[in-house]
Amino acid sequence: MGIANVAVSQSSGVKSGQAIQKSSSDGNSSKELQDNFLTLLIAQMKNQDPTNPMDNSQLTSQLAQINTLAGIERLNTTLGMVSGQIDDSLSVNASNMIGKGVMVPGNKILVATTEHDGADTEKETITTPFGFELVRDADSVIITIQDKNGNVVREVDLGAIPAGVSSFTWDGMLTDGTLAPDGSYTFSVNASYDGQKVSSTSLTYSVVYGVINSKVNNKVLLDLGILGSISIDEVRQIL
Repeated sequence: MGIANVAVSQSSGVKSGQAIQKSSSDGNSSKELQDNFLTLLIAQMKNQDPTNPMDNSQLTSQLAQINTLAGIERLNTTLGMVSGQIDDSLSVNASNMIGKGVMVPGNKILVATTEHDGADTEKETITTPFGFELVRDADSVIITIQDKNGNVVREVDLGAIPAGVSSFTWDGMLTDGTLAPDGSYTFSVNASYDGQKVSSTSLTYSVVYGVINSKVNNKVLLDLGILGSISIDEVRQIL
């Protein structure tokens, strides 16, 4: 049928943790509140009316609030350290992807023809993989390939495809049996189950050329060359 299955897998998103930063001291840290509270407590005890002493329940309530604030500050510090470790881990994992092929959102297929020298010069058509992600199982998936002018050059029925990420390769053959000219093509996915449309995301192939640690949104970005840069959590499959 002209389409070869490369891989089928469940996609797994990888998301970068958001750093939790402690603001600079503004006089409201737990340590400063504790110091101020103790200073006021000592002053009150020195100057209280012996016939009308302070209410112990008020002192207990204030101490409990200060201890709660201290606990929250320690939790924020711990979460900030964990978040930083997660970001570092993502950067290391992303660097391992350099030079590898990935499937990311897009609908492009590139076609190129190569020649093999020999007694008889042979031509071979090479196409980049393409794929899609289904939100649920589909009992019918039809791929429509178009040229740069929007003309339909091939239509392939893939049949039933399970939910998740699937990737394929096109043999480069057109409907009339000839080889597709070199260039860029687009494809669309029509998936359904029991006559009802199944939502899908088209995926295109690219090679990872580098890793970018973005300071703007604290995300790890992948450099995909002419396709630009994308967040690592947009990668649906590594080939």
